[in-house]
Amino acid sequence: MASITVSTDSAMQEITTKELADKLTLPYSALNPDQIQLVITRRHIEIRAPDLGSPIFIDFEQGKNAHRRQFGGGRGQPLAKAIGLKKGATPTVIDATAGFGRDAFVLANLGCKITLIERNPIIAVLLDDALQRATDNPEIQQVITRMSLINQDAITYLSQLKQNRPDVIYMDPMYPSREKSALVKKDMRLLHELAGPDTDSEQLLTTARKVALKRVVVKRPKSASFVGKQKPTTSIESKNTRYDIYLAK
Repeated sequence: MASITVSTDSAMQEITTKELADKLTLPYSALNPDQIQLVITRRHIEIRAPDLGSPIFIDFEQGKNAHRRQFGGGRGQPLAKAIGLKKGATPTVIDATAGFGRDAFVLANLGCKITLIERNPIIAVLLDDALQRATDNPEIQQVITRMSLINQDAITYLSQLKQNRPDVIYMDPMYPSREKSALVKKDMRLLHELAGPDTDSEQLLTTARKVALKRVVVKRPKSASFVGKQKPTTSIESKNTRYDIYLAK
């Protein structure tokens, strides 16, 4: 994981910030624009990093997540179809690679009870902060109650799961890094930097297929190869994305 320190821009948050630094076993420091920093502000927890412009934080109440909730296409969108959402069927889901939680939020908004698994502790902190803030918003309060977060390696978690197996396991493995490309958004560049390269998506898919009761869904770039050369049962495509579906035997 990239070198990172924990800081705050508010003297009132100093104790809380030092406690978070201890919890994450990361150094506490003063604000430094030349470092990647996890910063507690009065409103939220955010990441500040050189060359990334404005800070990055997760917000389920406004911005892209709110827009997608309102105008994303409901159960007719490719993600919902891939998961198996249809009249009379609202599967339980584990998002094994939660990241910034965008797809998980969409699925929760469509009625799914979803467990977000995120192994990176920094990203998990951002997710937890966003979920906590959103619980006070009456417009999406019920949606947030369907989302639960676990900061753990997904392969380990799934391997130990004996009860309450999900209907669906969803995977969105890290896309190949294109750090020099202007097409890569700053939050995705940061996600690459924090999480590091994807080295175990094949193992995760193999494990997930043993655990999911109904299907595993893998999100891929439209032209990408199948994960681990495991051919899916079928696929659903959108403009730039492909959802590979592995039905349970």
